[in-house]
Amino acid sequence: MPTWRLRDFHDDDLDSAIQIWDQDRAPQDLPAVFPVSEVMSVARTGGPAVVAVVGDDMVGMAVAQAQGERAWITLVALSETWRNRGVGSALIAELERRLRVRGVRRISALLAPGATGTAALDNCGYRSRDGLVFYEKVEHLGASDAGLLAELGGRVLAPGLWDALAGMEREKASIERRIVLPLVERSLAEQYGVTPPKAVILFGPPGTGKTSFAKAVASRLEWPFVEIFPSRLAAGSSGGLATSLRDTFADLAELQSVLLFIDEVEEIAGARSGLAIDPGHGVTNELLKLIPGFRDHDDRLLICATNSVRSLDLAFLRPGRFDYVIPVGPPDPAARAAIWQRYLGSAAGRVDLQRLVAASEMFTPADIEFAARKGAHTAFEREVVDRAGEPASTGDYLKAVADTRPTLTDQALTEFHEDIERHGRV
Repeated sequence: MPTWRLRDFHDDDLDSAIQIWDQDRAPQDLPAVFPVSEVMSVARTGGPAVVAVVGDDMVGMAVAQAQGERAWITLVALSETWRNRGVGSALIAELERRLRVRGVRRISALLAPGATGTAALDNCGYRSRDGLVFYEKVEHLGASDAGLLAELGGRVLAPGLWDALAGMEREKASIERRIVLPLVERSLAEQYGVTPPKAVILFGPPGTGKTSFAKAVASRLEWPFVEIFPSRLAAGSSGGLATSLRDTFADLAELQSVLLFIDEVEEIAGARSGLAIDPGHGVTNELLKLIPGFRDHDDRLLICATNSVRSLDLAFLRPGRFDYVIPVGPPDPAARAAIWQRYLGSAAGRVDLQRLVAASEMFTPADIEFAARKGAHTAFEREVVDRAGEPASTGDYLKAVADTRPTLTDQALTEFHEDIERHGRV
């Protein structure tokens, strides 16, 4: 039986090291605490890294990362035929020797239960500690992504936008069940045969909060948010809208994760007339071709919003491209009350909320926001003149409601309910 020996890690060992790492994890598909790219980077930049070889073949590797008097063993990997032969213990002992020379006094290791190296650590005097919980937060935006995201006009949104959404609980619950939960609970979804969505459409009257929902989903997922404006795409490309759209999707493919939002998507996906001279024909065709490629990648979500789902091309609406077509309708009384409270702030306890809710029956969330600000400004202007210390009253807000033209009309509501029956897919 050939014998093994230990030596330093060399750059030429990289491919063999990755193969051993893959082979080591494959049987049980154990999670890696430290990604292989990070481990190999440490090994190549002088972190203690030792390999075991038989002849010219690598059969094992161990890597540590030192920080002052503390070090972490980040990898112990062995070829399957050389496990339980003392190679792992020897690799760890050699790492310890090198770490002591660097002044390290405390050596720790984080390994998945049952992973290669656990027995070797036990043999070398390491003891597992019960009662500890491993916490981790993964940032979805690397340095290279940040520059590209800035070029695309995207950004990482503040956390908490989802929880801050008040009102519209019916729509919020639907979006959470269909969109958010399968993406947040991927492992559980996979167990139940649920495929996380890749593309969805939100439709409803203007001002009902479709953009706010899209941003809140991005915030909840902690994914970068990029919004495409069809009018800007057309103005920013000498090759035309279809070319600009194709170039933008190519750039998006470089991001590790992204929520892409297209508002007023009917501008680039309207029903085609069938005539060769139709100016929108090529743009719609281009978008139809781009969506399947976008869907091929994990950690990507396309949300399109429209005020007129009936004007979209029928090919655009079919299930193969969009997983769900979700209505976002006007707020009911409970939702209007919650939205009023959000924008009234401290004034909510001083006014007759139910009168405001009743008076704003045909208002969208955007209409309520406008009326709330208008009422507050009326009281502010009065105070500037009178200095009487009189806060905004119910009357101030009711007058603001009366002066605000509601977005919703009976015809718009009728069409919205028709669209739910014809096109809704939740």
